[in-house]
Amino acid sequence: MNFDSYYLEPIQEKHAWGLCDFVTSNSDRLKRYFPLTLAANLTPELATIFTNKKVKEFQSNQEYLFILRSNLEKNIIGIIYLKELNWQTKQGELAYCIGYDYERQGITSKAITVVTKWAFSQKALKTLQIIVHKTNTASIKVALKCKFTWQKTLPKEHTPSNENPLDMELYERYKSIS
Repeated sequence: MNFDSYYLEPIQEKHAWGLCDFVTSNSDRLKRYFPLTLAANLTPELATIFTNKKVKEFQSNQEYLFILRSNLEKNIIGIIYLKELNWQTKQGELAYCIGYDYERQGITSKAITVVTKWAFSQKALKTLQIIVHKTNTASIKVALKCKFTWQKTLPKEHTPSNENPLDMELYERYKSIS
């Protein structure tokens, strides 16, 4: 899935070292909202186990992890999950993170737009969610720019390491009937 000078691809075993590099160089931004991803990729050996698991989950339609890359540098610059899939209600949740050097360039919004279209057309999902903390203004901007609408506050939805549970904001987008 290409856009501008970037592309998204499903997680593959060959991404283990690059994913390890990405999470360790962006650990401060991952530790609060992606603590499991961070912990699972702190060494190349752990990242290999993680990527093998995520490849299997992708292939079995349990969860989709996409790697975001630059055409110029080929390094991993971000990750996008399509997770919490409910095939009965045709619903899933998007979660995303982009590297420090690539923030505020609109790349994440474009990547979420691409994955949203893919989820609606290729996976027949009808509802996508983004759950974000109210202080994460960059993520809220992505949700709004990608036509997600605020629905409600979810009390004590997420508990970061060594913190009290946080209320989170729920944004949703529905597949249009056209």
